[in-house]
Amino acid sequence: MIRLVLESYLLLIRIDLLISFGRLNAIKTLVQREPIRRRPDGLAANSHTVRRAMDLACVFYIKPVLCLQYSAAAAVLLRRYGQAAEMVVGVQILPVDFHAWVEVNGEILTDKPYVHEMYSVLERY
Repeated sequence: MIRLVLESYLLLIRIDLLISFGRLNAIKTLVQREPIRRRPDGLAANSHTVRRAMDLACVFYIKPVLCLQYSAAAAVLLRRYGQAAEMVVGVQILPVDFHAWVEVNGEILTDKPYVHEMYSVLERY
């Protein structure tokens, strides 16, 4: 679990830097290029364990974590540990708002189950 929290924390830093420098396309590329790894070495982690590690990393993070930052890091981490995760970006028209979350096989992992009712999907990766 410590390894997962550390990986989560480092991903949060990396993605935060990309956001700070306006490199939003680099975040998309980071998520898209992360392969779904099958872990025969006993390091496979289920989605609940990854979410717990992400949440712990957020507690210790130096500033508030944005949904885009959390979702990108969670999607990358889930893919590293064998889950077919997709980061989803959605928009709400009135009031205008953007939001990101993670899904695995159509199941929303990092948000409320009714997020599709609030946001229209813009992109999945």
